[in-house]
Amino acid sequence: MKLTSKGRYAVTAILDLAFHARSGPVPLPNIAGRQGLSLSYLEQLFTRLRKAGLVDSTRGPGGGYTLARAAPEISVAEVIAAVDERVDNTTCSGAGNCHEGEQCLTHELWDDLGSQISGFLGGISLQDLVNEEEIRSVAARQDAAAGQAITVAPPVE
Repeated sequence: MKLTSKGRYAVTAILDLAFHARSGPVPLPNIAGRQGLSLSYLEQLFTRLRKAGLVDSTRGPGGGYTLARAAPEISVAEVIAAVDERVDNTTCSGAGNCHEGEQCLTHELWDDLGSQISGFLGGISLQDLVNEEEIRSVAARQDAAAGQAITVAPPVE
């Protein structure tokens, strides 16, 4: 699988946003601090997330980012795609020229695996992750470590 840190960081950052956006726009330095991510890298990721229509930005004092759509409407697969990541397990990036210019013996296997992973990630929304008790505990721990009041969104059924 060719999912790099870019895709993982994007999912982590937008999930942090989903937890904290109830109280208004969330500044990127807050996300960077809670998640231990580079602010300049987050700025690049959020530019792509905004262009993909997943987040909205507010400028000025009290500014930051909010989700452009409700958390149940945003899938993990969309977030990964928004930052130009592909879930591809083939050695040829899906081109079918993996063995001396032709399709290799196991091309279909790895291509099917990529489709299964994409379908799996497409079936998981940000809200699904927000509702996970273990993930909620991690978010509360991160808030406490950052010296912030725990303001995570409640689970939604």
